[in-house]
Amino acid sequence: MTVTIALAGDTMLGRGVAEALAHRKPRPLFTHAVQQLVRSADLFLLNLECCVSDRGTPIDLPGKAFFFRAPPRAADMLADLGADTVFLANNHALDYGPEALMDTRVHLARAGIRAVGAGANVEEARAPLVREAGGLSIGIIAVADHPAEFAAADGRPGVAYADLWHGEVPGWLVDAIGELARTTDLTLVSVHWGPNMTARPVPHVRRAASVFADAGADLVVGHSAHVFHGFTRGVLYDLGDLIDDYAVHPALRNDLGLLWLVTLDEHGPVHTEAVPIALDCCHTRIADRAEYAWTAGRLIRACAEMGTEVKDEGDRLTVDWVRSPARTSRPGRRRRAGRTS
Repeated sequence: MTVTIALAGDTMLGRGVAEALAHRKPRPLFTHAVQQLVRSADLFLLNLECCVSDRGTPIDLPGKAFFFRAPPRAADMLADLGADTVFLANNHALDYGPEALMDTRVHLARAGIRAVGAGANVEEARAPLVREAGGLSIGIIAVADHPAEFAAADGRPGVAYADLWHGEVPGWLVDAIGELARTTDLTLVSVHWGPNMTARPVPHVRRAASVFADAGADLVVGHSAHVFHGFTRGVLYDLGDLIDDYAVHPALRNDLGLLWLVTLDEHGPVHTEAVPIALDCCHTRIADRAEYAWTAGRLIRACAEMGTEVKDEGDRLTVDWVRSPARTSRPGRRRRAGRTS
C-alpha cells in the first residue's frame, strides 16, 4: 500500500492576495495546471501563513512588522484548489488576535478542511491529526519555533510552540511523535522553523530534524524561510512558498518555488518529486523553461550538499529512495496485520 501526499509551503492569503479574493469575480489565484497537480495526490497539505477571518485587530507585539488576514471566502478557495489539511502552527496565526485564530478553524472546517497546530488551549493546539489515505493512517503533528508569545496555554488560544533554538527538543514533542508513530502507519511532522530568507537549513533546524526522525517521524516538512532548501529522504527542510505578494530577493528568488509530491509506503518515503512553480504577485503557475532551469539547478546543488542525488525529468525533479533496513525494523512502530519488515 502506498499514499501520495502533495505538500506546499507558506500560503499567504492576506494583503494583496486578500484584495484579489475580494473582487466579485476574482481572477483564479492558481492555474488549472497547478490545481491538477495537487489533485493528483491522495492528500494535499500546506502551511497557512495567515488567519482567515473578518474580525480582530493587529496584535500588539514589539518588533512585528507584518500582519496577514484573509477573508472567509479564502477557505472555500483552498478547498476548491484541493487542500484538505492545513498547518496553523506559524508566526502569523495570531496576527489579528485569538478571535481571528478561532474563526480560522471554523471557516476551514466549514469548507471541509482539517487543521492542526493551533487551538483554543495548549491541549488542542498540540493535538495530532490522523488522516486515512491509500489504506494507511497518517498521523500529523504541527509546531512552530517562533514566536514564543503565540504559544497556546491553558485557557489561552495559540499555536503549538516548541523552543528548538536553545538546548534540547522539548520532551513533550519527542513523546508526542513517538506515541503517534506507535499508533499510526506513518508519522508526519510539520515545523515552522528558523529565520526568513536563508539558502540552507541553520544548525538548530538540522539538530531538531534528527531528533524528530529518531523519535519516529517518517517525514519532516519545514517552512518559514520563504526559500526552498535541499532535502533528504525523511526531511524536506523548507518547502518554499506557494502564493504571496512579497518583495522578491534578487539572489534567492523567493518568487520561484516548488510543489512537492511524496509517495510513501508503511516504511516511509519511496519516491519524492518537486515540480517548479512561479509566484507572480498573488498568482501561482507552473514555471516556464527559464524559471525551471534556475530552480532545478539550485535544488540539485542544494541536495548534493546533503548527499541526495536528484534526477531532472524535464518537468520535475525526482528521487527514488532505497529502503533502509534500520528504518523498516525501527522498534515501537505500529504493525498492520500481515505486515512484514
